[in-house]
Amino acid sequence: MGDATAVLEGIKQREGVWYPALTPNLKGLEGAIASGVKEVAIFGAASESFRGKNINCSIEESLKRFEDVVAKVRVGCSRLPLRRPHRSHKVAQVSRRMYDMGCYEISLGDTIGVGTPGKCSTMLEHLKQVIPIESLAVHCHDTYGQALANILVSFMEYIRVVDSSVVGLGGCPYAHCATGNVATEDVLHAPRPRLHHGR
Repeated sequence: MGDATAVLEGIKQREGVWYPALTPNLKGLEGAIASGVKEVAIFGAASESFRGKNINCSIEESLKRFEDVVAKVRVGCSRLPLRRPHRSHKVAQVSRRMYDMGCYEISLGDTIGVGTPGKCSTMLEHLKQVIPIESLAVHCHDTYGQALANILVSFMEYIRVVDSSVVGLGGCPYAHCATGNVATEDVLHAPRPRLHHGR
């Protein structure tokens, strides 16, 4: 994130394309605004250990920081791990707080890529109780080749927003051996389920 300004200055921005920036606090927000960013994404976790490594604070402290950011700009998503089914209630709780702050979209992130369709389904069942389905998205890393299967489960639950990256670029410095986000090319070529019920 330290080179976000240089990246934004070095690319040619296209009409109709959003260029959000990750902003963990007010300092990051100020840098994003100075770079001409029109939308930001805050990123958190429902795990104290991961949150501590990623942004060096507790869950509660990070939520207070996010409130300051959300009060100033339009905010996109929070990314929260899918890896432990027994944490589903915690993910739902943190997600609801971020939604209530004003985040228009909550992107559920399997940051280390160990989610499975079963875990994903359980997580979404909890989330649907507290967040409108149209405000949910998924962010699946493909460490163990489960990203497309998890995305298919998400499609079946009527989720329509998927984060992806060109050729699966990315990763996480705090997740040993984690690969990048699911490849955009794979998502585009994956079969889509036929959904009914007027959706």
